[in-house]
Amino acid sequence: MRARLGPLESELLEWLWERGRAATVRDACAAFPQHAYTTLLTTFDRLHRKKILARDRHGRAFAYAPRFSRTQWLGERASREFGDLLASGAAGAAILSHFVSAVGRQDARMLDELDSLVQAERRRLRGDREEEA
Repeated sequence: MRARLGPLESELLEWLWERGRAATVRDACAAFPQHAYTTLLTTFDRLHRKKILARDRHGRAFAYAPRFSRTQWLGERASREFGDLLASGAAGAAILSHFVSAVGRQDARMLDELDSLVQAERRRLRGDREEEA
């Protein structure tokens, strides 16, 4: 799930999530009339090669569907981005401080949820260390 997406790839993936079922390139042509059939075919194939879409035979064509839910995809992307930022050698405390501030500005209740997640991760890490000992 480490693939970066281009604008059309992102649009197609969002469209598939909203659609809620697999789609052929012909289906996408109706939703994206500004793009040529071959452009959509290439983009679906690229997303399949990136292992973001699954595909199954649908008559003579393929029907494509996301391998991940939107929530799984966004969670993985966020995790990857934060991991990259923290591993970049930048000041980790400053990054985390900005993140906490952004969460608080968005929704103060999310801070409580974040605190619960931090506590759960601490318990998990303690358990991992105890198993290693």
